[in-house]
Amino acid sequence: MKPRPDTPAPGQESVWDYPRPPIAERSDRRIRIVHAGIVVADTGAAVRTIETSHPPGWYIPPDAIAPGLLRPSTRHSFCEWKGEARYWHLEVSGQILRDVGWSYPDPTPAFAILRDHIAFYAAPFDLCSVDGEPVRPQPGGFYGGWITSDLAGPFKGVAGSMGW
Repeated sequence: MKPRPDTPAPGQESVWDYPRPPIAERSDRRIRIVHAGIVVADTGAAVRTIETSHPPGWYIPPDAIAPGLLRPSTRHSFCEWKGEARYWHLEVSGQILRDVGWSYPDPTPAFAILRDHIAFYAAPFDLCSVDGEPVRPQPGGFYGGWITSDLAGPFKGVAGSMGW
């Protein structure tokens, strides 16, 4: 089924105007993650990845993540564009959020900007925000995009979107 892009409202960008293959670009938008009353990450120097039909993924520089919370996972995956990803658990207030983040320690040349930055799924956290706006996680649980009100979809991950 071919999706019908939503018409963007004023001030919105359509994820259907994003490129394929995807790109990564620096952003000065404020990215913040809070869980169990702890600020996990806070930065105005993230990198966002954008790809047709996906809300942006946000990659946070390691120095913007609270020290001592990350634990390496044994999980790995492969992205045809970015290369091999390694996953991270996060331990906060005695709670372990498993495989909640991922990074590319040796990304492909086109995505070198992502080296050692860590992206996080939004769903497990109490709050993930972009410029103070709480985000909604990309549907489906597989992809890690963050949905904000300045985006028009529909977004990959909804039922029936496998072939998009």
